[in-house]
Amino acid sequence: MRTPILFYLFIIIFFGCEFSDKKPNDFIYNSKFSKTPFTTPIADRKNEDFSFAIIADLTGGEREGVFEKAVGHINNLDPLFTLSVGDLIEGGTRDTKVLDKEWGFFNSRLKKLNSPFFYVGGNHDLSSNKMRKYWEEKIGPTYYHFVYKGVLFLMLNSEDYEPERMEKIFLARERSLKIESGEIEGNFEDTEYYKMPERTYGDIGEQQLEYFKKVINENKNVRWTFLFMHKPIWKNKNNKKFDALEEELQNRNYSVFNGHEHSFSIQDINNQTYTVLSTTGGSHNSSDDSVFDQITWVSMREKPFVTHIRLDGIVKGLKSNN
Repeated sequence: MRTPILFYLFIIIFFGCEFSDKKPNDFIYNSKFSKTPFTTPIADRKNEDFSFAIIADLTGGEREGVFEKAVGHINNLDPLFTLSVGDLIEGGTRDTKVLDKEWGFFNSRLKKLNSPFFYVGGNHDLSSNKMRKYWEEKIGPTYYHFVYKGVLFLMLNSEDYEPERMEKIFLARERSLKIESGEIEGNFEDTEYYKMPERTYGDIGEQQLEYFKKVINENKNVRWTFLFMHKPIWKNKNNKKFDALEEELQNRNYSVFNGHEHSFSIQDINNQTYTVLSTTGGSHNSSDDSVFDQITWVSMREKPFVTHIRLDGIVKGLKSNN
């Protein structure tokens, strides 16, 4: 009888020591939602340094072939994962059939991307209560976070309004777009939607604010923190909720990325970098020199090294005539 007892005791001690020395997963994501807002988890790896790519806006009149070109270049660069700053479909609807078609088209093209992809919603993706419900059912939470290699990623929803307010914004936006397209008479700059602060800055709700405050306080010892959102909430000087979020971040290094403006800019705020990306196939204002199609490359070492790459500046290898 002694032999089996000693044998099992050895097994417990041996494997117990082995598992206790094992490092936790590199990629940490938790949510009550059954759907995950990314295509696949990020792979574990020994190296603490890693690189990821970012795509910008596709919409407002997507130009054919640009996103596909970006996907090809990202695959050649081979990042560990790819992030977005929203506006992935034209949206702006309450018609489920239209949403099925538009998301089906985007996701069919996304399948050609070799790296895991993380969704962020923009005003085109989340412009109605119906679209928010659709997102939650098909994609997952509209805001979330994850940790990779001791780096915290905060994925915000800048279209986070109370249902009544979202409905009012949707109807005002719908009418203004009809005026802008010439479908009905009027001046876009005189519309209710044009004057709404949400059109320019977006917003986060109290529940979202409390969620991220909790996440930040539970992850105090991370190497770096990244914030991704669609609209530049941080530009709204009257938004006390985002001010409160910045206060939670004041004792750490962080970087902010957003889209929406379709014009590239970088600002230094609180000794941190706030970047507005241009487009990756979205509509262009030809008179703005800061508008171009791009992808962004981030190499995460002790701190992030960021490179913004114009798609028209990448030349694919050419075959020799010899």
